[in-house]
Amino acid sequence: MSLSCSTSTYAYSAPPLALMGLEPMRALLEYVSVGFMDRRRLPTGDGHPVVLFPGLCADAMALEPLRRCCRDLGYEACDWGHGCNIGPKGAVEDWLDLLTEGVAETVAQHGRRASLVGWSLGGIYAREIARRRPGLVRQVITLGTPFAGRGEHTTVGVLCQLLSGRLPQIDEALLARMAATPPVPTTSIYSRSDGVVAWQACREAAVAHAENVEVQASHIGLVWHPQVWSVVADRLAQPEGRWQPYAVSAAVAQRLRAH
Repeated sequence: MSLSCSTSTYAYSAPPLALMGLEPMRALLEYVSVGFMDRRRLPTGDGHPVVLFPGLCADAMALEPLRRCCRDLGYEACDWGHGCNIGPKGAVEDWLDLLTEGVAETVAQHGRRASLVGWSLGGIYAREIARRRPGLVRQVITLGTPFAGRGEHTTVGVLCQLLSGRLPQIDEALLARMAATPPVPTTSIYSRSDGVVAWQACREAAVAHAENVEVQASHIGLVWHPQVWSVVADRLAQPEGRWQPYAVSAAVAQRLRAH
């Protein structure tokens, strides 16, 4: 299957609208389930800054449980600082420059490189910041981010097409750039039962410093899912400069717990 953005031919499409209709109920159940999670089993952090970027039409409130979890684990976790994510404000490149400067200020404040955690559209921002200024970024973790797809690979894009008769247009060069892996350790967390974006559009290319980690979650509930929190905690706990894939890291952690 080709995920190249240089062609309009894809072997997959957006999730069915019926699956999107189940998203609120599934997300509610996931939100409740994370309240019963035993967080004492999660690895603790080293105090480096973590910046969280919300998904489309989401804000700090949606990310607050995950931010609080990161704080409890010992990280300097903060929201992106721009309120509700309604998409780029102004020209895309200017908007990305503004977000990059925000991360630069966080890094300067703490004197350490930041990990960026982005949910859906927020993950696109995180990847682009890492591409612009890799020296600022320790790693990127995305949750349900369709960086290798187009508007027709999200139910949001399909709904726009139904309402307006056309899909949102994105420059081909930008699409190709978004699909390329940032030059820092990168983890894409995705779900095959995602009701908003095609899971195939969330998968990284096979490169040494990038990985794909599959979970079973709704799109909305990715930020509240116990399995996602476990993966995020494990990734954030990776020693700087000694990143290793999740499967390897989880196996080592399991052996340590066994002893």
